[in-house]
Amino acid sequence: MAVYFLSFLVCFALRAEAFALEPRLTWQESEISLTRFQVQDVYNYSTLLLSDDNNVLYIGAREVIFAVNSQNISEKKQEAYWKVTEVKNEECSRKGKSKQTECLNYIRVLQPFNESALFVCGTNAFQPVCDILELNSFKLAGKNEDGRGRCPFDPAQSYTSVMVDGDLYSGTSFTFLGSEPIICRNSQHLSYLRTEYAVPWLNEPRFVHADVIRAPENNPDGDDDKVYFFFTEVSVEYEFFNKLLIPRIARVCKSDQGGLRTLQKKWTTFLKARMICHSPENNLIFNVVNDVFILKLREPVIYGVFTSHLNNVGMSAVCSYSLSTVEDVFTKGKYMQSATVEQAHTKWVQFNGEIPKPRPGACINNEAKAMNYTSSLNLPDKTLQFVKDHPLMDDSVAPIGKRPKLVHQNVTYTQIVVDQVTALDGNTYDVMFISTDKGMLHKAVSHDMDMRIIEEIVLFPDHQAIQTLLLSDKQAKRYIYAGSSTEVVQTPVAFCEKLASCAECILTRDPYCAWHKGKNSCVNILAESNTDRLLIQSLNGDSSHCPASSPILFPPPVTSLVSSMASELHPSLSSMPLEVQSSTDSDVLKLLPPFLSDQGQLVQVHATFHLFCHGTGPKDSHFLWEKDGVKMESCAKDAILPLSGGNVHILGWVRDIATKDAEYRCTIETVAGRKSSRVFVRVTGSLNPGWSNELSRWKSAISEHSNIMEGWKKNWDGAMQCSVIRANSSGS
Repeated sequence: MAVYFLSFLVCFALRAEAFALEPRLTWQESEISLTRFQVQDVYNYSTLLLSDDNNVLYIGAREVIFAVNSQNISEKKQEAYWKVTEVKNEECSRKGKSKQTECLNYIRVLQPFNESALFVCGTNAFQPVCDILELNSFKLAGKNEDGRGRCPFDPAQSYTSVMVDGDLYSGTSFTFLGSEPIICRNSQHLSYLRTEYAVPWLNEPRFVHADVIRAPENNPDGDDDKVYFFFTEVSVEYEFFNKLLIPRIARVCKSDQGGLRTLQKKWTTFLKARMICHSPENNLIFNVVNDVFILKLREPVIYGVFTSHLNNVGMSAVCSYSLSTVEDVFTKGKYMQSATVEQAHTKWVQFNGEIPKPRPGACINNEAKAMNYTSSLNLPDKTLQFVKDHPLMDDSVAPIGKRPKLVHQNVTYTQIVVDQVTALDGNTYDVMFISTDKGMLHKAVSHDMDMRIIEEIVLFPDHQAIQTLLLSDKQAKRYIYAGSSTEVVQTPVAFCEKLASCAECILTRDPYCAWHKGKNSCVNILAESNTDRLLIQSLNGDSSHCPASSPILFPPPVTSLVSSMASELHPSLSSMPLEVQSSTDSDVLKLLPPFLSDQGQLVQVHATFHLFCHGTGPKDSHFLWEKDGVKMESCAKDAILPLSGGNVHILGWVRDIATKDAEYRCTIETVAGRKSSRVFVRVTGSLNPGWSNELSRWKSAISEHSNIMEGWKKNWDGAMQCSVIRANSSGS
């Protein structure tokens, strides 16, 4: 059976190469401990605010604000209900809105006001209102300030906000109908500022994120802090038969005070530019930004999640951008201008004329001060009129590497947060946590220029869309918080303790996880200290340093798989237990690597290819195979090997002919439960000869042991035909 298994791997390897970025490991709800928070008859847990110093997570839901323990969100600390009055509910209903859903108070703004209070706003039955929430009493102060421009009217309208030094910067809609988009600042100390109500400034935007980037102290340019807004809007610069959506980044300067005559109470520093997220290999363009996360390093990096409304529906991408690239566009790039052609038709083209000084849209920096301009209030009208007419840059913001970091099929990414972890090799890795509209959380890591989705977590088994995502980046205990329409879920950043063997721990390639030789377990390196000599970690999946006493899982690196078989020149099943045993608990199912998700393929059309799964479980374990959700017939009976303790090792495989792209799923089932792995297989007109790392190792191993394989040619031929090989403990 051992040689037959290896023969099958070669049969599979010679016909395909790794293609898809399917998760290596999927955690179902029943396999892991997730902490949940929900209250009966409360919905829309879509606004989250974390106070890491106080270990408190604030949750803004429909008509209520909660404070929960951020280390265990099931522990509710306080709550403050904020319901609409019956009068307002009736008024809203008479305007044609739903009394049961729309005409309620959806908490949309939840920002720190000072150490003892939060600034909060709600839709308030289409009459947005803002207030102060006192944290000591956890009661609203009763200010009931007008929330227009700070909070949307409609709970379905897009919005974003960020509090900067006590001033609220927000992007939302200013009217009941949502027809007047606005980016504004409400301040206790500075003047109120907003965008011009004009199509060139904002054209049907859908806001997704806002954040502040502080200017470095003692920077030589005397630059200002800047607030960045991210949104998708209808393009004005491209002609299309329908409305063409464009992802944008816009920014304003914190010290902006508006103009004295031109642009009174309006931004004088508002500029916006296109964000490019384009895959040049296959000419895929991702033109809708769904969420943004800014990793605030010495050189900040902007991560964006994109989808497309063009020709590649069903695909998502992650692109990253350096802040210096963004600022180069705003400080050195060309502007666009509108030109009237063909009887009042407006076309946007590059502006090639003389640019006024100081540079339009620039902050009041040392260059402006050298010209005796110390405030936007005394900027010349020529500069202000220019920025009023030319808010759009002609240059685009290109991603790092000129391509996406990640492209994934058949998934819609909704939110993203990014953590950094320093692995045992001394390198610091960006770890992306990306949520989907089906309640999944993907964890992706880049290693050696290769981006891998190493883990998928089922946060919401009923496939609810994840509406908000938040990261707690405390050193020892880091968590992800995900909000949906019915609850909030808390998950750790890694499940190292669930990985039962050294090889399994290493093969996940998770920079959080390492094998602890002293504890004989997989541990989170963030919780360990001064134990480097006891920890084993290899982000290239090389488990050869695992101790001999540790169970070995398929496939050991390079020649270890074949070498372990070389001493047994017969198909005796007795050689298998050590290699596959991963749990002594006879009631636990376990899929073993290489997972089905490691077998993503680019297959030549009409070519035959194989997929396999194996794992351990109780005696009644069996495999179920599905193609695009339809049950498949396995090309051979499951090969079952008895193990000590009453468990069995089970191996199953299928053969198929490539006719179209398809998703395949293998599920190991028993009365005790089930576990699944899946992969997406792409079909191409030509066979790409490349090898994935894993398949290259298997190919090398087989080449070195061709004499063994030659001796088992009959088994090889059987594998190619997918016939059943029967073996017993005394040989074939």
